Amino acid sequence: MRRKQEKTLLTEVELEFMNVVWETGGGTVRDILAQLNKVQERAYTSVATVLKIMEQKGFLTSERADRALVYRPAIPKADYQKTTLKNLSSKLFNDTPAALVARLVDDEDVTNGMLEEMRALLDERLGDHGT
Repeated sequence: MRRKQEKTLLTEVELEFMNVVWETGGGTVRDILAQLNKVQERAYTSVATVLKIMEQKGFLTSERADRALVYRPAIPKADYQKTTLKNLSSKLFNDTPAALVARLVDDEDVTNGMLEEMRALLDERLGDHGT
């Protein structure tokens, strides 16, 4: 049996699979395949292989139910988001969260409505001391 690999960031394909697992709470290869195939057709063996790799990386757990393996998330989505954001902030924004936020705010695709939502979140976090 292969030993567990160290957790890293998910690849693009793994993240797509993981989002299905988070949304559904998990399932068999067939269950996950059915959800993935709503967007793009995939082969059963490919899905089974990726799920096994994700389990080895520590992102999924599995247990046998009858003759099938049932995969479940090993980490909550919020924990993965936090880790990924810290990694992004560290590697791309020199451990300066304000630079990450500044880049996001400067993005032309961010609407005034989105900025208002961000302001409300900041005011809530800061205890609304500024108004």
